[in-house]
Amino acid sequence: MSRTDSRRATPPNTTIRINKRYIVDEQGNPREVIISYADFLKIGEILGLDLDDEAVNDLRQAQADRKSGRKDQYVELDDI
Repeated sequence: MSRTDSRRATPPNTTIRINKRYIVDEQGNPREVIISYADFLKIGEILGLDLDDEAVNDLRQAQADRKSGRKDQYVELDDI
């Protein structure tokens, strides 16, 4: 059995529409979800699953700098 649903997923600062099909068991309980490969890649990008180790380490260092108040480590937006 399957049924189709399209709802909005709203991670922070992002809105995408994900078309999905639910695979349900004999009692109608959802067991699996099927999404397109393109939507799968979008979700991975939003979650940062496409980042390499260097990018992840840079983001962790930036988070630590922010938490510690090390504003000398920040780059002005106009400088980017």
